Amino acid sequence: MKDTQKLPIVSKQVLIPFILVTSLFALWGFANDITNPMVSAFKKILELNNTQASWVQAAFYGGYFTMALPAAFVVKKYSYKVGILVGLILYAAGALLFYPAAAMENYFFFLAALYILTFGLAFLETTANPYIMAMGSEETATQRLNLAQAFNPVGALSGLFVAQTFILGALQSDNVDANGNGIYETLTGTAKAAVKTSDLLVIRNPYVGLGLFVIFMMILIAIVKMPEKKESDSSTGMWRSIQRIFKKERFVGGVIAQMFYVGAQIMCWTYIYQYAENLGIDNRRAVNYAYMALGIFLLGRFLCTYLLKFINSGKLLMLLSFGAVVFCLGTIFIEGLGGLYSLVCVSFCMSLMFPTIYGIALYGLGDDAKPASAFLVMAIVGGAFMPILQGLILDFGGSGYADTRIAGVPEVNFSFILPLICFLVVALYGYRAFKVYDLITKSDAN
Repeated sequence: MKDTQKLPIVSKQVLIPFILVTSLFALWGFANDITNPMVSAFKKILELNNTQASWVQAAFYGGYFTMALPAAFVVKKYSYKVGILVGLILYAAGALLFYPAAAMENYFFFLAALYILTFGLAFLETTANPYIMAMGSEETATQRLNLAQAFNPVGALSGLFVAQTFILGALQSDNVDANGNGIYETLTGTAKAAVKTSDLLVIRNPYVGLGLFVIFMMILIAIVKMPEKKESDSSTGMWRSIQRIFKKERFVGGVIAQMFYVGAQIMCWTYIYQYAENLGIDNRRAVNYAYMALGIFLLGRFLCTYLLKFINSGKLLMLLSFGAVVFCLGTIFIEGLGGLYSLVCVSFCMSLMFPTIYGIALYGLGDDAKPASAFLVMAIVGGAFMPILQGLILDFGGSGYADTRIAGVPEVNFSFILPLICFLVVALYGYRAFKVYDLITKSDAN
């Protein structure tokens, strides 16, 4: 294996395409984090229980599972650029569907709009991740992907800012009286209907604006010449590729680890609002803690990209996974602000995980990386069903967050046992990556 410290992470020849594709990482990060607070927002506006509200994430991340494999077929048959353009069209369509959804005031129409929006995100992630890895040496692919992924939380921070400033701060259903009690629940039918209509329009507008911006990005990428890696032979049919990749434990383990990681990430970032609310912190102020989480997540991304020059990626993945387990224990068993800060700190440990699991799983797959990438994106479905499981725990004693105590702590605290378990699975994959898979790779090289 070449000395990765001497190889450029990104060459000058592909710098402009690299910047454009990297901007897509910020674009789907924006969508992710403008949507996370919507679980709590829809719960209040439409008076849902925790399980019903969690279907926002089921719709959002379910779209990844549905469309990732079709995206791989499109990319394999045509090109990376075509895959990106199709993704941007679907992304824009889903965002613009918020306009009729708000007009109809129908929760399931909103869910359908999110579902279609993430068809586009599935195309973008299935395409952009292996495309970034292909823009240079395979030895620096994981570093290059970590660098590109570092801009994902930049978009996420922007999404949080829009959510806090233009949505959560403007929702009338979140207003409280002088004693801190909700006003919305006490309104008459007509007054409540008026607030509902107003609040759904507040949610609609940023998504419609996002859809228009995505159309602009689509036009920009359409007119720029993008590099395209030619397949090395004609024997790389989709079915044959799938048969080959599922014989590789390194890849299969990566799919499993990715599913558990994404589930953990979405639970930690979605239910930070409920955790904070149980401490008497309203949604708009709770966004500040989400800012902290994303801030250290961003810091961790850049730091870990540097550390990967010196530390085995699997080993670093394992160490940070164990760190996440420790912070999850603090989230569960420390009641008060200490537990909330522990939850924030989990994000530092998560910063490395997605791109590193991705890079480890795809290493050495060559042209098979395109369909393999689709299955890694399908693994994002962990973000669809795991928040529902956490919502079920929160509904044990009622729709509140501390209706009952489990293992001596409020149910909202105990619910973070689920991400803790997920991080243990990721730690196991990291351990096998540097103790088993890397040894096999070195043996094959010799």
